[in-house]
Amino acid sequence: MNSTPRTFSQAAWQRNLALYQDTLALPFNQELAAGTLSTGRFHHYIIQDAHYLVAYGRALAIAGAKADHADGLMQFTAAAREAVVVERQMHGGFMQQFGVSSAQFAATPLSPACHHYTQFLLATAWAEPYPVVLASLLPCFWIYAEVGRDIHARAARPNPYGAWIDTYAGEDFHTVVRGVLATIDRVAAGVDAGTLDAMHAAYTTSARLEWMFWDSAYRLGRWPV
Repeated sequence: MNSTPRTFSQAAWQRNLALYQDTLALPFNQELAAGTLSTGRFHHYIIQDAHYLVAYGRALAIAGAKADHADGLMQFTAAAREAVVVERQMHGGFMQQFGVSSAQFAATPLSPACHHYTQFLLATAWAEPYPVVLASLLPCFWIYAEVGRDIHARAARPNPYGAWIDTYAGEDFHTVVRGVLATIDRVAAGVDAGTLDAMHAAYTTSARLEWMFWDSAYRLGRWPV
């Protein structure tokens, strides 16, 4: 009996499983869960995350414009809007709560890791076909959701970052992730071998950049010159 072929998402997850496990083990994520992460490192993270979300929203909007039918257009333009809404909520919510002023945010440029990640996503969104764009965008949805679920499940309580950690548990976000997985698997089922290879390459690059983003936050990554 022939086995059922794996979906793109199943294959991508298995190919990058070691990288995901390395991401879980990063000091930033371990200390965030334990409640021992320094305030400075958390400040760095939320500032860079706010910068990132604006660029991610732009890339999602481009994906929506390239969608192969109206459902994809609505799915990714809605996700683009939500990314920008979350970025704005950060200014009035977590940044205020953790003492990050508007002036501090405005004066902080993108870190090298954030710059690399956002420029990769935007370049891919503009230059590559729809299936490859989706693959590049998937790790931010999926890996973030799974890392967040892991942190939430083992977080020390009480925790100075408890309100932030609790946002990981929201079912609304996981519902969105499942929808994106369904879309990318449907799209991937109809592509040729070359495009499929390009999708896997884009996914892996973004997964590496997810790792780099958290690692950079822990190291307080800045431009050396």
